[in-house]
Amino acid sequence: MKKKFVLAYSGGLDTTVIIPWLKENYDCDIVAICVDVGQEADWKTITGRALATGAIACHVADVKEEYVENYVFPALKASALYEDKYLLGTATARPLIAKVLVDYARKEGAAAIAHGATGKGNDQVRFDLGIMAFAPDLEIIAPWRIWDIKSRDEEIEYLEKRNIPIPMKKSDSYSRDDNLWHISHEGLELEEPSNEPELERMLKMSVSPEKAPDKPEYVEIEFEQGLPVAVNGTRLEAVRLIQTLNKIGGAHGVGIVDLVENRMVGMKSRGVYETPGGSILYYAHQELEHICLDRQTYAFKQQVALKMGELIYGGLWFTPLREALSLFVDSTQKTVSGKARLKLYKGSISSAGISSPYSLYNSSIASFTTGDLYNHADARGFIRLYGLPVLVRALMQHGQTKQ
Repeated sequence: MKKKFVLAYSGGLDTTVIIPWLKENYDCDIVAICVDVGQEADWKTITGRALATGAIACHVADVKEEYVENYVFPALKASALYEDKYLLGTATARPLIAKVLVDYARKEGAAAIAHGATGKGNDQVRFDLGIMAFAPDLEIIAPWRIWDIKSRDEEIEYLEKRNIPIPMKKSDSYSRDDNLWHISHEGLELEEPSNEPELERMLKMSVSPEKAPDKPEYVEIEFEQGLPVAVNGTRLEAVRLIQTLNKIGGAHGVGIVDLVENRMVGMKSRGVYETPGGSILYYAHQELEHICLDRQTYAFKQQVALKMGELIYGGLWFTPLREALSLFVDSTQKTVSGKARLKLYKGSISSAGISSPYSLYNSSIASFTTGDLYNHADARGFIRLYGLPVLVRALMQHGQTKQ
């Protein structure tokens, strides 16, 4: 009886090649698993492609809701970014995909899990660590780390020799990953950092800022304990909320990021990311935190955000530290409720007003008109004590100078 392998299957170029390659090199049965995290996909066509290229079965797991609630929103509440720009679209999805693959591997009695991540990328780390966290006993097969194919052109040639239809146009062979949260683009002109991205042919979720409307649009996001619950006064469930903001943000060209980043394996790589709805949510959430969190909590949470971004990017989602940091973040979000109104205009986002029942902004104290809660004369003693180390050092230096 042949061994059975479970394959993370997208229907793209890499995984279309991997099915026949695995069959030729391992003499195994392939069960293709498509994990629906909100990517634009014709699952009927993709399922048919998997079966036509040799898989014995193809399953589609719809986990969009779980993805948003258990992976995207924890990153949002933490304000997690990688290298100041990347909203972790691919990185948040990979741990869940790995978990789903393990679930199917157990159901199918599979001996191994295969994936199409390259030996140069981050996804191999994320997939492998996710699989290891739940199934340390299963073999992991990543063909890009062991086969003789060296490029996407050679992948295309491999399919042509076997009369297998190529699932893309050669002229549009960006390496893409998309889900409900974002789309990433790598390859072609982006491999030379001095080239300007060809946004007009590249973008999928957005228009370029130059082609955005000449009139700004206002959008209001309501949060409850750090979670977005409504757009423009209409309450929406999580998936629909992000879809709505993707449409609004994409129409104004917001959330387009061109980043040369440091991959886990040590090299730098360049990608263009589209995260229109996510960029709106991050901006709105941060604006609300500015009025709801005290200075010390906000300052420490900034450090947590940095570490969370590193952990998520590096595939360390299923770790005690990430879980502990998420618990801290959740405790800070108890008062992060209210509304943030934003203005979108030709690729930019700006604040147009924030309100919260837990706001720490007190107009009686902050106003230029002196109120009962603040006495200007109190500042003198505060500054004297706060600046005492500066004063003592200056006196010491003055004394040395006089000698």
